[in-house]
Amino acid sequence: MGTTGGPGARTTGPGGGELRRWGEALTAVAAALAAMLVTAVLGLLFAGANDLPSGGFGPVVAATVLMAFGAPARIEGGAAFVAGAQGGITALPLTVGVVGALLLGWLFLRPMRLHATVGGRELAARAARVAALWAVVLLLLSWAARHSFTVVTGEPIVDELGGLLGASPTVGFAVDAGPAVGYGLLWLAVVLALALAVSRRTPLPLPLLRFHTAVRPAAHATLTLLLVYAGLAVPAGLVEAAVGGHARQSLAVIFLGLPNLAWLALGIGMGGSWHGHVGGSLGLPMPKPLADVLREDRDVRLDIGTLTAQDTRAWLLVALAVVALLVTGVGMAMHAPPEVRPLRHALHLAAALAVAMLLVGLLTRITAAYGLTLLGFGGSGSAVLRPDLVTLVPAGALWGAVAGLLGGLTAARVRRAHPRPDHQRPEQDGEGRQEAS
Repeated sequence: MGTTGGPGARTTGPGGGELRRWGEALTAVAAALAAMLVTAVLGLLFAGANDLPSGGFGPVVAATVLMAFGAPARIEGGAAFVAGAQGGITALPLTVGVVGALLLGWLFLRPMRLHATVGGRELAARAARVAALWAVVLLLLSWAARHSFTVVTGEPIVDELGGLLGASPTVGFAVDAGPAVGYGLLWLAVVLALALAVSRRTPLPLPLLRFHTAVRPAAHATLTLLLVYAGLAVPAGLVEAAVGGHARQSLAVIFLGLPNLAWLALGIGMGGSWHGHVGGSLGLPMPKPLADVLREDRDVRLDIGTLTAQDTRAWLLVALAVVALLVTGVGMAMHAPPEVRPLRHALHLAAALAVAMLLVGLLTRITAAYGLTLLGFGGSGSAVLRPDLVTLVPAGALWGAVAGLLGGLTAARVRRAHPRPDHQRPEQDGEGRQEAS
């Protein structure tokens, strides 16, 4: 018995249809993985990771991709009594993750846009195919994301002693398979759920249709806000690379962690805060005012007040957030069905921005530490950045409510001043009528 995908779809047998769906899943997984690998390679090349000894560049690329899913990397090593090293890092290179998420979500949804409806069982089957292939990718990456190399101390006596004893100091890193698969599949589930939530054209299973009006316009507007913030940071990063004197470092940040800084700026501009410190000889590429605030041996608060104390231009983050949020509210309301009242818009955007700020806080956290001992002498460093969710999430909800209310009032006024024929109403109207029927 054949299956029909849509107006221009071809009829295929059961075997051909299943093979085609596996092909679609493989295309989505392969394209997303390739995009993430290319982004990671470019960022690490600019960061100078190609100078790692003993062929360490490939493993560090694999580790970077796994870290983009949230998997932690551990650092360890040693050589009898000569040297020892321990540490670890949990930090998400969000440029890598965002590129992969956007491409994977788009390719996952694209085949379903040809369908008038989609069943819950079919949607689950499509997600299961992608998850099965994704789990294989995660296992392969975790196998590749491990490497160790010999440390040349620069002290002839120490190096010669280690060689004579067969115990030259080594340092290595690895991402364990268990956390890699667990975090990677969790990342995949969140990406597919968000892709379905923000898409205005992909049909929903019947049990989920009632969430269309409440979720999709607000989710789409919030995602657009986050992507616009990341996009605005690109020219700023390029200007910094051109005139700041640290071109390679700035380009490395663009390809590895630009959304980290952009979304941190959004959260701080909205009144949210983080806390942390950067101590010892460990450092992270970040703007000077941010580094100056965090360069302490104790946890300090990172918010608009502490940033302004370092650079008064930080107040521009508040102005940018106000403008961006108001535009987001108007855009959401204009793409929603006209019958949705302003108070509903306020509720929908408040919920969407509260969830977004929760995710931003979790995605921008950093925990990094290392310790190195060498013949009784040692050094260490640490970098910590954690969100204050008790300020960040309520700030998102409050701003969402205000922007949603003002956006709803503005959209209603625009519609009254410029009424449009039924056939020119937003796409949601048609889906809303389908839902009602």
